[in-house]
Amino acid sequence: MAARSLWAVQRLQRLLASGAMSECRGWQHPFSTATQRTAGEDCSSEDPPDGLGPSLAEQALRLKAVKLEKEVQDLTLRYQRAVADCENIRRRTQRCVEDAKIFGIQSFCKDLVEVADILEKTAECFSEGAEPEDHRLILEKVFQGLSLLEAKLKSVFTKHGLEKMTPIGDKYDPHEHELICHMPAGVGVQPGTVALVRQDGYKLHGRTIRLAQVEVAVESQRRL
Repeated sequence: MAARSLWAVQRLQRLLASGAMSECRGWQHPFSTATQRTAGEDCSSEDPPDGLGPSLAEQALRLKAVKLEKEVQDLTLRYQRAVADCENIRRRTQRCVEDAKIFGIQSFCKDLVEVADILEKTAECFSEGAEPEDHRLILEKVFQGLSLLEAKLKSVFTKHGLEKMTPIGDKYDPHEHELICHMPAGVGVQPGTVALVRQDGYKLHGRTIRLAQVEVAVESQRRL
């Protein structure tokens, strides 16, 4: 409808322009052959087509818009899938971390159960109905049980990377030693070194998990 209105306005403008030119050139009979031929040519050349369809540029833009819309839909779908995959990975990772916290010491606990078995068997040696003459035999069994228990504990500690520190004679290190007190340096003892261990320290895979309580040697004051 708008296209036809535009065409009518343009047609009227051209007719007015054609009339003005005719007045300048000289008057012609409205029904002359030249006038009829001119009018016929104008009508034949400017008649609007039956259907004013979209131009090629509009068709190209529409096709491009459809293509872009499909690309947007495809990218949106990919983004949603990526977000869902990331969420699943996060949940699985969190579950693995929680399981590691709970069951990370499973192997260590399993080995400690064997230590508990040895300790329980050693405690069974003390029975209420034991005769006095059996005390020596009981003490021997207890000693054997405790020796076996100590060996088993050392084996478990070594297996899991737990190491007892032996700082005697080492230089005092506040990252590994807890100073309890000072003591005069004896013969062959260097000042500033560990002279006595009150409580053993331990390392787990090279990292100190308990400081060793120590006494550090210092130079004895000279008497005047």
